[in-house]
Amino acid sequence: MTDAEDRKPKSDEARSAFLPSSGYVVDGEMSTTSEFAIPEGLALHKAAGTESETTSEFAVPEGLEVSHAPSVDEEGSAFTPPATYSAKHALSAFTPPSGIPVVSLTKDVPWQDRMRTMLRMPVAERPAPETIQRHADESGPAVPRVLDLTLRIGELLLAGGEGAEDVEAAMFAVCRSYGLDRCEPNVTFTLLAISYQPSLVDDPVTASRTVRRRGTDYTRLAAVYQLVDDLSDDETAVSLEEAYRRLAEIRRNRHPYPGWALTGASGLLAGAASVLVGGDLLVFVAAALGAMLGDRLAWLCAGRGLPEFYQFTVAAMPPAAIGVALTLVHVDVNASAVITGGLFALLPGRALVAGVQDGLTGFYITASARLLEVLYFFVGIVAGVLLVLYFGVQLGARLNPDAALGVSDEPVLLIGASMLLSLAFAVLLQQERSTVVWVTLNGGVAWVVYGAMHYAGDISPVASTAAAAGLVGLFGQLLSRYQFASALPFTTAAIGPLLPGSATYFGLLAIAQNEIDEGLVSLSKAVALAMAIAIGVNLGSEISRMFLRIGSAEKRRAAKRTRGF
Repeated sequence: MTDAEDRKPKSDEARSAFLPSSGYVVDGEMSTTSEFAIPEGLALHKAAGTESETTSEFAVPEGLEVSHAPSVDEEGSAFTPPATYSAKHALSAFTPPSGIPVVSLTKDVPWQDRMRTMLRMPVAERPAPETIQRHADESGPAVPRVLDLTLRIGELLLAGGEGAEDVEAAMFAVCRSYGLDRCEPNVTFTLLAISYQPSLVDDPVTASRTVRRRGTDYTRLAAVYQLVDDLSDDETAVSLEEAYRRLAEIRRNRHPYPGWALTGASGLLAGAASVLVGGDLLVFVAAALGAMLGDRLAWLCAGRGLPEFYQFTVAAMPPAAIGVALTLVHVDVNASAVITGGLFALLPGRALVAGVQDGLTGFYITASARLLEVLYFFVGIVAGVLLVLYFGVQLGARLNPDAALGVSDEPVLLIGASMLLSLAFAVLLQQERSTVVWVTLNGGVAWVVYGAMHYAGDISPVASTAAAAGLVGLFGQLLSRYQFASALPFTTAAIGPLLPGSATYFGLLAIAQNEIDEGLVSLSKAVALAMAIAIGVNLGSEISRMFLRIGSAEKRRAAKRTRGF
């Protein structure tokens, strides 16, 4: 039997299903068919070599050819271009009716302003940097190494107490200096992350780094700023290898002041603060001894691995203990001034200013973490002082809070004490010797403004503190622009004379004497003064940027305020 004969019965059976219901004679036999049968004589073309299969109404009609897109890799990412995408037939870009504003970044302004301006722009409106070849070959920058260098620089800045926005600006400057313009840095309290995407259809490269240790060394901070400034300068060709070498040298550098100098600076700070609140020479010596003893005990606790909370608690006890002891032995001395001077050396003004600055610039997570850290330090100080004051009161010590309210009638003495306090604070912060003189003068200006407004003009202490801190921030920002450095070394130590040490002590003493209401009122005043300092410093910095060129043809945009939804 041939293949045609073998297929004939099957073909007849398939065709009989389409015969009309009236029936047709097939091979001499009558067969019943349905109404949908194909009339006799109408040929049904069937594709050769295929079997009968069921189709839907969405099937492509025979004879209509559709060009199939070339198959793509099934393992493609979300950034893989679609199969039907064609760059030649892409839609035209949308241009708003008002047009796209032209952004011009001048090169004669500090890199901080240029990078901060671009960070506050939408990503689509950021101008692309000019191509800078800083590599031995023309293969382009080594993206992972550039990101690693950027994270290491950001780690040093964040660990040194720099604000989150300034850290992001420095990271952005490092990436753009090597041609990585499509990068997004992200800074939180303990985590640094950066993402770089070469184009809209390429996979992004993301790297992160955790900041586990923090230390106060403004000399190292200034060196890092100098490195970023050299990287941002088009005329200075700093390769990746050279940048890594300089960064390693910055990490290995010793602190500019030895340990004994830091202990002595702590004593001078406490003594100068006691003079500002009405102390004499004996009070100066007692406050200095208490602060130095507390500093040595804190170093001992740090060497044993105790957290900073307990270090602050231990450091706050010796000044309070010396003040209580002088009162118990009936020495004619202002014990409250001794304790207040010791508190000045412990109040975390640096962390407070950085936390409020992060909150004002929109970094709310980092600001919350910094302020929580300040709260823990403050609670540690409160615990140490309250413990000593409680036992002192139980032993019969007569501590008069009004005794510390007296202020010397010699303005020159107060101005000298404020400058000495700022000088000692600068040494504690490990600042460069070239910046110590400037920050000392800035601290004297802060106290002159505060004294003129509060004591001579009878203005509230909160308003006077805010105005003095605003001038500190303004002058600090101008000095930092003059030297192309960070503003922290010129502002942090200068706010030392404005710290609310006396209000803090009065609140603690009232609580120790079971006067809870008066204690809470005094502590609330201390919090208000601290916020006035932080806001004033930030406002002064922003005012300085308003009157100087920021590197953009249009004014810097602020974040849109939400309206409850």
